[in-house]
Amino acid sequence: MGSALFYHLTRRPLEQTLAMLLSKAQGAGMRVVVRGTDLARMGWLDEKLWLGAEEGFLPHGLAGGAHDAMQPILLTTGLDAPNEAACLMVVDGAPVAADEVAQMQRTCVLFDGNDPQAVQQARDQWTALTEAGAAAQYWSEESGRWEMKAESAGAVA
Repeated sequence: MGSALFYHLTRRPLEQTLAMLLSKAQGAGMRVVVRGTDLARMGWLDEKLWLGAEEGFLPHGLAGGAHDAMQPILLTTGLDAPNEAACLMVVDGAPVAADEVAQMQRTCVLFDGNDPQAVQQARDQWTALTEAGAAAQYWSEESGRWEMKAESAGAVA
């Protein structure tokens, strides 16, 4: 059973933090689905990932191609994971359900700490997931490095 890791972005932009988390997930051997809410925004993230540092190259694709199932990282606005992902990364307030958290090895919720609406959306997601029994951690980069600030163990079997 996985857990939801909430990342409160205050110092680094989404594309930098996403690239760092994608690299860690790939290093752990996980396929990843990155879920957003807007196709144009996912296209923008796709471009940013292609333009990243050569030594940190992250092979990925934008959903809707002929090879979605083969992508190690798939960017999508859909709710499915055709690439058999073990990790789900949610951006821009995209939905995530407790049963998805349970099915994945890792679920990351990234949100802009400088956007009050995004912060409220993340709070609502935290509440919904933890009340449904999902384990969750809240991570902040406020001090300049990532630190866990809160944790919910989820349902006890």
